[in-house]
Amino acid sequence: MSENIWNYPSASGHAAGIELAGFKVEALDGSIGRVDKHSDDVGSAYLVVDIGIWIFGKHVLLPAGTVTRIDTAGETIFVSRTKDQIKAAPEFDKEQYVGNPEFHEQIGMYYGSHRA
Repeated sequence: MSENIWNYPSASGHAAGIELAGFKVEALDGSIGRVDKHSDDVGSAYLVVDIGIWIFGKHVLLPAGTVTRIDTAGETIFVSRTKDQIKAAPEFDKEQYVGNPEFHEQIGMYYGSHRA
């Protein structure tokens, strides 16, 4: 796993303090959902993305290292994974994630091994 998978790439256009909730998320092959919430914690930054349809929502955790570009004017975040890779990711569960380094490591390994 890349050590930087949990940090925004310097060329992404990320700036601390920008509210990303509600931004559209674009995978390599099209739109995948919207940001539900995000964290800017250094070394542990991520996006929680709602990829479900209407009430059958599924949330996934995208490490900040998957972000290639943030278009603040267009409120869109571009990521370096395909829709299928994101859909196949382990489902995000707040209760499972908080204080669980194993889940954090599982997500990091998943995205670190599924590079586009």
